[in-house]
Amino acid sequence: MSNATLFRDDNKPVNWKIDDQLVPYPDALAQMKHHVEQLVAGNAEEKVWLLEHPALYTAGTSAKAEDLTDPDFLPVFDAGRGGQYTYHGPGQRVVYFMLDLRKRGRDVRAFVRTMESLVIDTLGQFNIEGEQVDGRVGVWVKRPDKGFGREDKIAAIGVRVSRWVSFHGISINLNPELGDYKGIVPCGITDQGVTSFEDLGQLVQMPELDSALKLAFERHFGPVKT
Repeated sequence: MSNATLFRDDNKPVNWKIDDQLVPYPDALAQMKHHVEQLVAGNAEEKVWLLEHPALYTAGTSAKAEDLTDPDFLPVFDAGRGGQYTYHGPGQRVVYFMLDLRKRGRDVRAFVRTMESLVIDTLGQFNIEGEQVDGRVGVWVKRPDKGFGREDKIAAIGVRVSRWVSFHGISINLNPELGDYKGIVPCGITDQGVTSFEDLGQLVQMPELDSALKLAFERHFGPVKT
């Protein structure tokens, strides 16, 4: 288990919300922005929001036009987060972190590192060995069965911080349609692939993944309340 942590200085629990219905991306973005504004103003509490989106692509602030290889395959939305193009869709758990970094050390690099540790620990609960790779964003799994040096991405990370309050977050591939990635170069990586729990032979239900995420979050970020 990775030991990167970023607890609140007052150990106040974070609101933990799970949405069981597909949430349209523009609706999620609007809700996140509103919550962040309220959190900055001191009128809201920290929140972690777990959901799924309909099949779509999002473009981060570093997205390159040539990496959208099939613009007509799925809807494309500007995300306003860091990073490049990524995919969201059913069977992928998206976790949005609306956290007050003023209470957590004001260190964006430490925040991203702790998110990566959370994902790696979540995967470890299902005997999947995730790892960070220098020069690449997200969490990766070695795939020697697919060739020497092959690593597939199982989780993406993209965040934005506004006045020391975070939004956006992570996405973990449980059992999405991996063929839906074909319209983009995911995160600008051309020499590796993408994978999922199902692709790795792990038949896990979404509530099981959510429970593992909650446990890992509490290890790295502190207590939650539902």
